[in-house]
Amino acid sequence: MELFQTYPLLWILLAALVGLLIGSFVNLLVWRLPQMMQNDWADEVLRFQGQEPPARDMFNLFLPRSHCPSCKTSLGASELVPVLSFLWLKARCRHCQARVSWRYPLVELAVAAWWAWSAAQGGVSTSALAWAGFGTVLLALAFIDADTMLLPDVLTQPLIWSGLILSALGLTGLSLSDSLWGAVAGYLSLWLVHAVFKMITGKQGMGEGDFKLLAALGAWLGWMALPVLLLIASLLGVMVALFMRWRGSLQAGEPLPFGPYLVFAGLLCAMADLHSGLIYF
Repeated sequence: MELFQTYPLLWILLAALVGLLIGSFVNLLVWRLPQMMQNDWADEVLRFQGQEPPARDMFNLFLPRSHCPSCKTSLGASELVPVLSFLWLKARCRHCQARVSWRYPLVELAVAAWWAWSAAQGGVSTSALAWAGFGTVLLALAFIDADTMLLPDVLTQPLIWSGLILSALGLTGLSLSDSLWGAVAGYLSLWLVHAVFKMITGKQGMGEGDFKLLAALGAWLGWMALPVLLLIASLLGVMVALFMRWRGSLQAGEPLPFGPYLVFAGLLCAMADLHSGLIYF
């Protein structure tokens, strides 16, 4: 640890490398977690109907091995190096030449950048690691919501509890009171908007996952950050929706996930205040 304190750039570079590896896992999480949830829901429906769910091949975050979604060929170690494999293989599968989305390296670079930022702001500290984890989970939630309009409880609820616990331990720069009321205000504010909208229109205007995501952001950033955070997220969402309507890629009444805009606004607010809340060893 003394080496990293003497040469902080080494700590930042190490954090970026770790972030690249974790970003690779985030890609896998974004792809597999919604499918795991859908399988579980389908099995529950069958059990409710008194039927036995069909036997399936093992499918979780570890099995089967990473493979090409087009030809199903398992990928070797040389094909799983973050960013470099993508560039070396020229964005194509080595086996079937199917194109590989640019999103994979972009997610890896985004997570790496967040880890580097956390390390630069926090130095060698438990708080820096905590904030790195915070941003990683948020990025995973943003991409899952963008793909599936789901914000899994398995990610949002631990994010709420970790924000409260780490605040109680003095690792987020917030008092437990500010963190607790941030979680409460975050959840209730969107729940109230949802309830009023449903009462007026009779339609579901927002998913409950958004309530929990904003509660998690409130637990980490405090109730005082919520007005600015919601303003940024709402303006960004409106701008994107108008642009998509102009291009014809969004129809009137078509739902648009709000989670990615909450995540973007939350990361901006965290970056604005991160330096003031880090506790060093």
